[in-house]
Amino acid sequence: MRDKANETKRSVWHGLRAMMAFPALLAIAGCGREPTFSLMGSYFPAWLVCILAGIVLASVVNMVLGRIKREHLLAWPALVYPCLAAFFAFTLWLLFFS
Repeated sequence: MRDKANETKRSVWHGLRAMMAFPALLAIAGCGREPTFSLMGSYFPAWLVCILAGIVLASVVNMVLGRIKREHLLAWPALVYPCLAAFFAFTLWLLFFS
């Protein structure tokens, strides 16, 4: 009788350990490839390049809107341009690094 209780307890414990290990395995699955690339011998994170490119593209949009005299149409430029830079950064990340 006592062996049966110990065996049940052990099987429940093994099941709980397996359930606790599953989220860790899912988290490790994202580490298959480093999102870095070599630039003049130094490894730069890809997200940093995407953010810088997003900022540059948002400033290009600002210059284009200024040239065609349409930047007055933006209600809150302090909110629009950072969101536009984030949009460009995320889009570049999805296009080139995912």
